Amino acid sequence: MADRSTVLIAGAGPVGLTLANELVRRGVAVRIVDKAAARTDKSKALVLWSRSLELFDDAGYVEPFLSAGMPAHGAQISTGDEVVARVSLDSVDSRFPYALMIPQSETERILEERLAAQGVTVERSVELTAFADDGLSVEATLKKADGASETPDVDWLVGCDGAHSAVRHGLGFAFEGSTQESQWALADGHISGLAPNDRLHIFWHRDGILAFFPIVGDRWRVVADLGLATGGAQQADPTLAEINALLAHRGSPSFAMSAPVWLAAFRINERKVRDYRKGRVFLAGDAAHIHSPAGGQGMNTGMQDAFNLAWKLALVIGGGAKASLLDSYSPERTAVGDRVLRNAGRLTEAATLRNPLLQGIRNTLAKFAAGFPVVQHRMANQLAEMDIGYPDSPLTLQHGSVAMGPKAGERWPHRLPPAAAGARFLAVGPAEAATALAAAFPDLVVAAPAGDPGHTVALRLIRPDGYVGFAGTADDRPLAEAYLARLAVR
Repeated sequence: MADRSTVLIAGAGPVGLTLANELVRRGVAVRIVDKAAARTDKSKALVLWSRSLELFDDAGYVEPFLSAGMPAHGAQISTGDEVVARVSLDSVDSRFPYALMIPQSETERILEERLAAQGVTVERSVELTAFADDGLSVEATLKKADGASETPDVDWLVGCDGAHSAVRHGLGFAFEGSTQESQWALADGHISGLAPNDRLHIFWHRDGILAFFPIVGDRWRVVADLGLATGGAQQADPTLAEINALLAHRGSPSFAMSAPVWLAAFRINERKVRDYRKGRVFLAGDAAHIHSPAGGQGMNTGMQDAFNLAWKLALVIGGGAKASLLDSYSPERTAVGDRVLRNAGRLTEAATLRNPLLQGIRNTLAKFAAGFPVVQHRMANQLAEMDIGYPDSPLTLQHGSVAMGPKAGERWPHRLPPAAAGARFLAVGPAEAATALAAAFPDLVVAAPAGDPGHTVALRLIRPDGYVGFAGTADDRPLAEAYLARLAVR
């Protein structure tokens, strides 16, 4: 590797693997450990949303996901007797206007194989048991399967180690929130009688929700609300007979599951830390936030934590930016985590209403709202995480009026060129201004001239994760220079 600095990643799920890939492709030396002996063989998180696909596309390796997954173009909500609403994803403002249905086992396989191809192997059956941050480095304690211990000294530690994160516990961060009282059943198997298979099918039955998520062919994920938990004990995993009884009662007598791959009972936790960082230690993914699976945004939000952190760490480690750049990670991603938690909770509350009167009101309102294209469009963009932005970030500077195109803090709608999708800002604007910024800050900026240099047009700085950092006009070049000077190492 080009850099001596090392990032230790605890946890080799989708978030840890994404972070490792993003750091390695930028030349950062990483170690990634996981206490599990093998990656998951379960479907678990089942969807890659449009924004995540765009980020993988910018990074140059979206194709393996597209080949292994299946596009879903919308959702249908019904009571079993009538259709309440149809939501189309075709209007999503993305070059990937759909939900890519792909089992987490496949997502992890793709990421782990890509990482191995770059020379980094996941160290399995290796558990992080302790760490100490002295302000200059982090001493970690790793316990191996044979009982041996190792105490590597690394520059940075990132906890991507899930809801029971050892890194979060080591930081002493409170995981604030609650566990819902309702019990849920999950089944992954082959279902006959359900079509079309490029849609999510959701039944708002009077006795509880029944939701179907396509995986591939006639294989589906089924999730059902079983009502309030009785006592403190975890409910036993459902049987195939119990799942088929739910399918017939809440869905249709023609539905039947066979050859189940996975049957499980679960409860929903809604928890989050206040800060994603302390010193040289960071949290990402489920280690920082867990919430209802409604909306399917948990894994995607965690992966986007990783994309956000990776370019910042790479710039700081590579000497292109001051360490203060890392101060933006927690406020940016905490705000996103709060919003995802809030939206998922609202979707769950709406889906699990038990009062018949409230159910009727919910159904009427959903049917009415779904009839408006603008509402459909907004719902689709929210699900696909296309409306995420950083308007209040310390890295966001809006100056004056930019008449056309995205404002500072908003997503840049175009695919980033390979040079900018590494760890440098993209200067977009008149040739003279863009090239001058790249010349003044070669470790921070690459130029993408646009428009006639003789005219005043928009000047933007696009972050390596595809969000607008600075927006102004060509006359605002001194302000763009000041923006970059705050970040640059001089």
